[in-house]
Amino acid sequence: MSDEQATPQAAQQKSTTGEVWHEVGKQFEVLGNSLANAFRTMWEDENTRSHMHEMQNGLETMINEVNKAIKEAAQSPQAHKARTDAGKAAQSVRAAGEKTWQETRPQLVSALRQLSAELQKTITKLEEQTKPSASEGTSDKPGD
Repeated sequence: MSDEQATPQAAQQKSTTGEVWHEVGKQFEVLGNSLANAFRTMWEDENTRSHMHEMQNGLETMINEVNKAIKEAAQSPQAHKARTDAGKAAQSVRAAGEKTWQETRPQLVSALRQLSAELQKTITKLEEQTKPSASEGTSDKPGD
């Protein structure tokens, strides 16, 4: 009978895990939208446009370096051994990982929501700062 009981529990746990990943995905989508809005707002201000180019170049360099490191690591003999070892270890770690995930997911979702809210505040602040500077011309200090 324990097998019969474990099956519904496993199905419920998979469903719950799927829902959690769906929520995390949604939070990343919201975060992405907030970042895009922040970049758009910053792009509209001529003073920050040059800084945006610098940040874009930095982000592109970072992405290229991460991709390069991933490709190099994936092709190494150590990576092959690590994949083999990881496959063996995954079975013994799976239950502990799922329990940890269940315990930490509310904090992760909360942190993503908080980050999104903070980004939204920053976007609003930037939008408010660009409105006066657009009507005043090219003032360096919008409160002076």
